Amino acid sequence: MQTVETLNEGLKRAYTLKIGRKDIEARVEGELKKVAPQIRMPGFRPGKVPANLVRKMHGPALEQQALETAVQEGVQQLLAEKQLRPAMQPSVELDESFEPGKDAEVKVSLEVLPDVPEAKLDGLKLERLTVPVSDSEIEETLKRIAAGNKQFEAAEKPTYKAKTGDLVVMDFVGKVDGVEFEGGKGDGVSLELGSGQFIPGFEDQLIGVKANDTKVVKVTFPDNYGAEHLAGKAAEFDVTVNEVRVPKDTALDDEFAKQLGLDGIDKLKELIKGQLEQEHNGLTRTHMKRKLLDQLAAGYDFDVPPSMVDAEFNQIWAQLEHEASHEADPEAARKEMEADKDDYRRIAERRVRLGLLLSDIGTKNGVDITAAEMNRLIAQAAQQYRPEDRDRFVQYIRNEPMAAAQLRAPLFEDKVVDFLFSKAEVTDREVTREAIEAEIEADEDGHVHGPGCGHDHDHDHAKPKKAAAKKAKAEPAAAEEKAPAKKAPAKKPAAAVEAEAPAKKAPAKKAAAKTEAVAAEPVAEAPAKKAPAKKAPAAKK
Repeated sequence: MQTVETLNEGLKRAYTLKIGRKDIEARVEGELKKVAPQIRMPGFRPGKVPANLVRKMHGPALEQQALETAVQEGVQQLLAEKQLRPAMQPSVELDESFEPGKDAEVKVSLEVLPDVPEAKLDGLKLERLTVPVSDSEIEETLKRIAAGNKQFEAAEKPTYKAKTGDLVVMDFVGKVDGVEFEGGKGDGVSLELGSGQFIPGFEDQLIGVKANDTKVVKVTFPDNYGAEHLAGKAAEFDVTVNEVRVPKDTALDDEFAKQLGLDGIDKLKELIKGQLEQEHNGLTRTHMKRKLLDQLAAGYDFDVPPSMVDAEFNQIWAQLEHEASHEADPEAARKEMEADKDDYRRIAERRVRLGLLLSDIGTKNGVDITAAEMNRLIAQAAQQYRPEDRDRFVQYIRNEPMAAAQLRAPLFEDKVVDFLFSKAEVTDREVTREAIEAEIEADEDGHVHGPGCGHDHDHDHAKPKKAAAKKAKAEPAAAEEKAPAKKAPAKKPAAAVEAEAPAKKAPAKKAAAKTEAVAAEPVAEAPAKKAPAKKAPAAKK
């Protein structure tokens, strides 16, 4: 094989490989000898078919296979001899003038990973913001748990009029143009007024109803309703109120804790405190990691492969497109995206540079993912697939270096970050939860639109601009897990139930080459993930 370098500019390389016809012919002859004993043809004993007939029958396919094998081996030989580290899979093109029986000329173009500057680890200084768990925070969480486990009792008087927060037990039949529709009928359905469970306008019209009242509720299904035959349609529901129930006061005592499957209120508070500590530790790490990445990004500047930047930018843009499509005004959100397009490309470049830097630091300092950790990652990822597909997924990961690297990359990055934390000079400062959340949010706002984003890979700042709704604090998982299974409420007819917000698309996986060197091979198709739990009935979005 002859090799000629045709481009060496920055991180771009290009070569021409000439594979001799004798090499290809030798490969064809070798394959003929292998397959000839297996060929069967009328008039000849098994394995005795003349070679010229075998070549006539299978020659073109064997020549194509031989050429492909020669090209693949030639590219691998090129990478090894030139000590090239491809950033992405090389582009390989066979000259259009190639004819069987002649030399083959192949053009190979690629971008190589840059030489990353040696990281200086002795000057890192970080501030660790710590958040103690206060008694008031535990009490607030207790109240939210109580609100989530609200119990109701019958109103004292039959003349009691329902108000927001009360529970109405009812039967109803829905009609469009006077005709009942599938999924629009319910018996003994319980609805908490103000909960937003039903389509807009339905619950508001039940405020003021009494037990045994009948009422016609008129609503219009949203234009984006999940059931296309109902989207945008006006409907009427004939409602019969069976009972109005009012919320009971919940005493935050041992009895309440026992209803959740715990020994007493002290145990519940202990679980809440542990969960809050985990949340606070997560906020502390997020803030500290961002500041670390900011320092690294400010201290190192080197060329990065444009193809990797393009891939990262395309992933950011796809996520933005997805999120913009669910905004109240998708077109306005897309215009804002376009206005910030250059900033998002700089964000992509910054991410790639940080990923390569972290990879280099980890590799040079012995950071690695153990076999046990990798097995754990594979097992966790396999749970996203149907049981019958999990073994196939595991094999897919085992056989595809790039897929394995993508799975391994986030944990590898976290371990490198922990290593850098251990090398940094860290000072502690105690703050409130509100203060650290405000710092993270301010940092987030600055990173989205400012050039040269110091991006934290775990917390994506690249999102369409919009007013950030204050996130509700998560309830302690331990309390929820130990709560006994409640009796399932009466099934709500789908047509009356408010459409759920569509689940956000998981962020696209980052190119593995950012954090670990991977083989530049195409990735085989992974098994399809299991379908989400079926939503019944069909009219529900």
